[in-house]
Amino acid sequence: MENNNVTMDKIVSLCKNRGIIFQGSEIYGGMGNTWDYGPVGVEIKNNIKRAWWKRFVQENDNSFGVDAAILMNSRVWEASGHTTSFSDPKMDCKECKTRHRADNLIENYCIKHKIDGVIPDKMTNEEMEKFIEEHKIACPVCGKHNFTPIRQFKLMFETSRGVTEDNTDKIYSRPETAQGEFVNFLNVQRSMRAKVPFGIAQIGKAFRNEITPGNFIFRTIEFEQMEHQLFCKECDDEKFYNLYKQKAWDFLVSLGIDQTKLRFKDHDKLAHYAKNACDIQYNFPIGWSELNGIHNRTNYDLSRHQEFSGKNMMYLDPITNEKYIPYVVEYSIGADRLMLTVLCDAYREEKLEDGETRVVLKLAPFIAPYKACVLPLMKKNHSQKAQELHTMLAKYFMCDYDESGSIGKRYRRQDEIGTPYCITVDDDTLNNGTVTIRDRDTMKQDIVKIEDVKNYIQSRCEY
Repeated sequence: MENNNVTMDKIVSLCKNRGIIFQGSEIYGGMGNTWDYGPVGVEIKNNIKRAWWKRFVQENDNSFGVDAAILMNSRVWEASGHTTSFSDPKMDCKECKTRHRADNLIENYCIKHKIDGVIPDKMTNEEMEKFIEEHKIACPVCGKHNFTPIRQFKLMFETSRGVTEDNTDKIYSRPETAQGEFVNFLNVQRSMRAKVPFGIAQIGKAFRNEITPGNFIFRTIEFEQMEHQLFCKECDDEKFYNLYKQKAWDFLVSLGIDQTKLRFKDHDKLAHYAKNACDIQYNFPIGWSELNGIHNRTNYDLSRHQEFSGKNMMYLDPITNEKYIPYVVEYSIGADRLMLTVLCDAYREEKLEDGETRVVLKLAPFIAPYKACVLPLMKKNHSQKAQELHTMLAKYFMCDYDESGSIGKRYRRQDEIGTPYCITVDDDTLNNGTVTIRDRDTMKQDIVKIEDVKNYIQSRCEY
């Protein structure tokens, strides 16, 4: 019997115990909203990023990748509007000294009490303060109602560049990766002889000074974004907006994510630069929350960079000789949040026929950290041959090796990290050159010749 009634506590515990994700700076008591990926977790995350890159660059017509610098000229952030408007409405609890977003307090209260029609994004600071006071909304940490007035909390990390105090320039850790694609629009278009419509994709780190309690890697101050900007003519913007909504959905489904836990959610309030915007939400253990966003950003970004840099951002159509600043359809998803989605969606607790319960991560094979694990049935008799097989397979894909404990316990360890295939080396291997390959999901076993093992595994782990 299968049960995937997952909680965030179960995911956090599994991640720590199985080398997936650790608390950042743990030996020093940790640091809020920071997490380190362990040996198993970094493989899962890298596989997610590879799958995304394959789908949105390698297989996507006329799309090109970049890796832009994290530190950018501060004028970039003036042009984008981040230096003047990138902040959150924060309130401090006077009792327990914790800090909270006012809009989140209202949203969570309305969900709990089933109040419809309240949209914090459309409320002023004064309206939010009034709502919190009228409804006596309590602090989610200490349960008391005693907040400071709302203050706008800057989300960008800033520092200074220079060797002396009187020779410094203010610079920022980028709060998003998108501007790296916009400022390289001319470079990519010229060097790759790209014709509109074309896309620029990037996977990279971004940083936001978030004050958010809990929820594991759902929202962190340092995170990795996977973004694709599609540059197109104004008349084609809605066509590509709808196309990328479907592409984003199809990508999530291709990772094995349960479609019944996905939904589109149009933005209640559009950003000043947006013509259309929607999220794909996932039903996390904490409830329905944003997984990725698709936005029609119009020609706002390139127009602003043309204004602030003085560089002509016009595209010249080589066929019609028409000049225009392209519109942008943006698709953005966080690698860390997608990692959390994959873990929550794959987690299972299964009651076996012998009465035991096994925990298994039913990851899509191409996302699994190890494609296979080689297990000698008896360490004394079979380890040499098993190690030879592991060395051979490790040239082609990530392969684990485990000779500690009973074969049953070793199976369970591999189930918990999502290894799709376990290869047992036994007397039959020594006598007639065959191994037993166990399937993680069905637990059925196949007898396979050693020379066929590589193709057996690889053909089942392709994306």
